Amino acid sequence: MLQHVPDLLTVEELAEARRLLASADWVDGKVTAGTQAATVKNNQQLPESAPQIRALRQLVLMALNRNALFFTAALPSKILPPFFNRYSGEANQYGFHVDNAMRMPPDGGGYVRADVSATLFLSEPDEYDGGELIIEDTFGRHAVKLNAGSLVIYPSSSVHKVNPVTEGARVACFMFIQSMVRDAEKRRLLYDMDMSLMQLRHQVGETEPVVHLTGVYHNLLRHWAE
Repeated sequence: MLQHVPDLLTVEELAEARRLLASADWVDGKVTAGTQAATVKNNQQLPESAPQIRALRQLVLMALNRNALFFTAALPSKILPPFFNRYSGEANQYGFHVDNAMRMPPDGGGYVRADVSATLFLSEPDEYDGGELIIEDTFGRHAVKLNAGSLVIYPSSSVHKVNPVTEGARVACFMFIQSMVRDAEKRRLLYDMDMSLMQLRHQVGETEPVVHLTGVYHNLLRHWAE
């Protein structure tokens, strides 16, 4: 499931993230690429030693933790500490690849299974040319280029790429999430059901059928969650 989460960051949070990244020293983005991905990855990344990275990660994680749409779409169990990248100049693209299934946190403390990948755009669309995130699924190819502060999530199993940035700079945050529900189709069913339940509550209130269906949702989540 491909899901947009608009305005994940507040105006103030976005301004702070951009302020912190304005003075960043970037390194080769291959530092977090797998064997196959490294052959097509040509961008820059904020290194683990960067003085800004702790504050940036805290800012993004706080925004994720309060966002109900992100929670219901991803059903996060573990979130790998977010990373930050930049596409500009000669380091301007990332060819088609699939994200590694297992990701090790920067502190080396075990592995996180990547069920859901996410990109949080930190540059406005008119600040760079190109740079669309291209995601392939059973319905074809989707080009994603969102307003700064907005997020897109999609299955980590998807083949995807970032088109070349031909002008300006594209700065973003990317992250990997282990979901409580491993199977993407089951996550989609739960998402659709949760969205419908919210609409029903708004239209008719907490009626007996709504309460019953809410129980069905939670029992399915209880049955499918790991």
